[in-house]
Amino acid sequence: MLKINRALVSVSDKTGLLELAKVLQKFQVEILSTGGTAKMLRDNGINVIDVSSYTGFPEMLDGRVKTLHPKIHGGLLALRDNQEHMQKLKEHNIGLIDMVVVNLYPFEKTIQKPGVTVEEAIENIDIGGPSMLRSAAKNARFVAVIANPGRYPQVIEAMKKNNGSVPRELLEQLRVEVFSLTSQYDSAIFQYFLSQQKAKIESKELPQEITLRLSKIQELRYGENPHQKASFYAESGKSTGIIKAKQLQGKELSFNNILDLNSSWELVSEYKYPAVVIVKHNNPCGVCVASSLEKAFVGAWKCDPLSAFGGIVAFNRPLDKDTAAKILKSGFLECIIAPKLDVGVLELFSAKKNLRILELSGSDKNNELDIKRVGGGFLVQDKDLMTLDENNLKIVTKRKPSKKEMESLIFGWIVAKHVKSNAIILTSGTRTVGIGAGQMSRVDSVAIAKAKSGKLSKNSCLASDAFFPKEDAVIKAAKAGVKAIIQPGGSIADEAIIKAADKYKIAMVFTGMRHFRH
Repeated sequence: MLKINRALVSVSDKTGLLELAKVLQKFQVEILSTGGTAKMLRDNGINVIDVSSYTGFPEMLDGRVKTLHPKIHGGLLALRDNQEHMQKLKEHNIGLIDMVVVNLYPFEKTIQKPGVTVEEAIENIDIGGPSMLRSAAKNARFVAVIANPGRYPQVIEAMKKNNGSVPRELLEQLRVEVFSLTSQYDSAIFQYFLSQQKAKIESKELPQEITLRLSKIQELRYGENPHQKASFYAESGKSTGIIKAKQLQGKELSFNNILDLNSSWELVSEYKYPAVVIVKHNNPCGVCVASSLEKAFVGAWKCDPLSAFGGIVAFNRPLDKDTAAKILKSGFLECIIAPKLDVGVLELFSAKKNLRILELSGSDKNNELDIKRVGGGFLVQDKDLMTLDENNLKIVTKRKPSKKEMESLIFGWIVAKHVKSNAIILTSGTRTVGIGAGQMSRVDSVAIAKAKSGKLSKNSCLASDAFFPKEDAVIKAAKAGVKAIIQPGGSIADEAIIKAADKYKIAMVFTGMRHFRH
């Protein structure tokens, strides 16, 4: 047991602090404190000694220097079973500090505020706080260190039960928590300044070191399969993305729900006009852009109603009652996500209590790193945010695509970017009519897209996420009735492929870029 005789208390988050301070006072613990914390405690009848009075050195530099003093850190770091340490404390009139209650300046909350300046961010970098926490945690055999207000009730209970003492087991738990906090705090600061640097300097190199700070926000029933444990984590400092979606109705999200919601939201955010994306097993099975959300939903659903059953639907416009009514008549869905729901829409959906309804404002075009785990490490790349420059498209065939065909090709190209390779997309206007995904052979992807489109493949346009290695896929597309193709180009067989397109009077456009998605 560690008997608490002196405590240093200095916090930015004062939640639950008064209850802890009252217990400290009950057990006649001397409380050292600073600034606003000291004032709050005094205002509530708690006896407090200012740190500046205790050290004999004033706070200075606008509060930047408060606790960085030998009387503080000597009292925290001294080994009490070391005679030499204790003699040095006596020589320099340094008292022992048995407890540190500190939480840090809200750096992460500060940098997430709109329009925050670098200067504001810098002033919210805590120096004294992490120093005290680390000193106390290093010496956790002799110092209780509390950085999380959520721990106060546990410490209070322990002190009441043990006449003002804290058990060793709890000291160890508190130490681990502190080192986790300080490492995460430093990581957030590092990531912020790294992003600031990248914004100023166009670098072709990825960082030499990457630190991720993840906080669990939700336990999930299971992972991709029932035998896999899973949780949902938020990355520190991120203010956009599916992590910020607000669930308004329905069952708890599953692991696979979240994956599909993310995929659907990323794709639907690509379009400027009313768009709807239906995703199943992390692949779009229907996409449509139209003059209204209702028309877009109908177009997306018609692409592949069989696959759409039990799917995820994403909208890039506020969801209106007319579209909601169409959804209810269409068939079973797992989740719906939109920037907003019009008045009365949620009431319409309330009859289907298990249907998950989410709101998420803003697009998802943030330039974050794409990280994939492999055995023993990670593969890291820039996120694929490349968009078509229509001025650089190269028409390589004798027949040029019409204006309508070009519009359809560009629409399909965006869809192809979000479909697992090998990806083949058949489109009619600005809606998909057939999607071939995730095949080892591009020819097989063409065949699947044709099978799903049925008669609608006639006069359709085709988008391919990568080049054609042989002319066989072009021949199969021609037999399906395809009239225009968009693809990256760059194959050693380009000449033969262009020749095949000319033979079947297919217009072909090269993009000069590919969109593999493994």
